[in-house]
Amino acid sequence: MHSHVLLNNLEHQDLRVQHRFAAAFGDNQPAVAVYPSEFLQLQKEYAILFRQQDGQFYSTVLLGFAAGENLYLNDQLPSGWDARQLPASIEKGPFLIGFQRQPGQAEPTPVIHVDPAHPKVSTQRGQPLFLPEGGHSPYLEHMIDLLQRLHLGHQSQPAFFAAIEPLGLLRPISIEFSLDNGEKHRLLGNYCIDQQRLAQLSGAELERLNQSGALALLFAQVSSMSNIQTLIERKNDLSKGSLATRVAG
Repeated sequence: MHSHVLLNNLEHQDLRVQHRFAAAFGDNQPAVAVYPSEFLQLQKEYAILFRQQDGQFYSTVLLGFAAGENLYLNDQLPSGWDARQLPASIEKGPFLIGFQRQPGQAEPTPVIHVDPAHPKVSTQRGQPLFLPEGGHSPYLEHMIDLLQRLHLGHQSQPAFFAAIEPLGLLRPISIEFSLDNGEKHRLLGNYCIDQQRLAQLSGAELERLNQSGALALLFAQVSSMSNIQTLIERKNDLSKGSLATRVAG
């Protein structure tokens, strides 16, 4: 169980973080949450889908088709990740944003927390968090920027869904396919943008979506759906590799 603590340059001067991705680090997740603010970058590599929890919609990217499967992991690559873009929730690793209320402040201040027990954290390997004189390392500055973007994405997500839900733009989707080896898969519980309904929107509705910034994100989601086929091809390649290993063995 992870336990995050407030990051500081006195207690954590020697901490390092391995900026790699692997199943041993807990990165073997078949889907991870993302925010609409990431859609324009992530659409190039991943299928963006929507899911619902406790009556609320949220965004995800599909990384695999089974529990514990992430088809973007590749231990032959230096980073361990086979894509040009990374979902921020994966890249952040052992960090998260917490909130601390200072005396006399009405609103709590965002602060960075780290999990010292996370498998990516070490005192021997990885990127240093602090410079010898105590300042932030370039890697930590990058993580601070990433966490700030995650925080802003979290804050803006309700407005995105509030803009599209009343227009009936979300529809359930069943993802069904067969691998080359005959293995069948079916994924339920996902939603995507209803392209037919999108095409039926009035000029005024489209204008409102455009002014809110949501329209470009809708088209990004639609475009991202082609990456499902790419992910199936990755799964086929993995299955063929596993079969070859069994035959060779």
